[in-house]
Amino acid sequence: MQPRQLATKKPFEAVVQEQGATVLRVCRAVLGVHDADDAWSDTFLAALQSYPALPAGANVQAWLVTIAHRKCIDHLRAGNRRALPTDNPPEHPSQLGIPGEGHPELLDAVAHLPPKQRQAVAYHYIAGMPYKDIAVLLGVTPEAARRAGADGVKALRAALAASPVLAHSSTKGDSK
Repeated sequence: MQPRQLATKKPFEAVVQEQGATVLRVCRAVLGVHDADDAWSDTFLAALQSYPALPAGANVQAWLVTIAHRKCIDHLRAGNRRALPTDNPPEHPSQLGIPGEGHPELLDAVAHLPPKQRQAVAYHYIAGMPYKDIAVLLGVTPEAARRAGADGVKALRAALAASPVLAHSSTKGDSK
């Protein structure tokens, strides 16, 4: 009687050499070129962990393609939760919190106010805060906060008077 030969498995490195191209083609077909390399790597990392438990006579190619299929599904699902890289992200400027939208002269005039005046005007006229609360934020007395707000409004009115477009549009709302 001849001794029964035991089926032995190839070293995992040889499996990667033989089946790597097939697994990569499967990943590229399912995911496209950009994510295929990641899925390929994930496939062989998972295969390496479970290779010792694979029976010696198993169809290694089918086993690897099954793992690749599952890794591709994982990448597709993760892709739905991941931001896509782009060379030119679209710009969507916020329309929130822009006083006088469409009036660059007004925004420029506000930007040229001294910091305390600009803050007092913004906090009082935009946020609706009382001057006693503004005073705490600015570190001044309520009277100084009120004065900064009044000086800021005076400076803005002067800037509006110098701009024909804004002077005309600002008088529309004051006629109530």
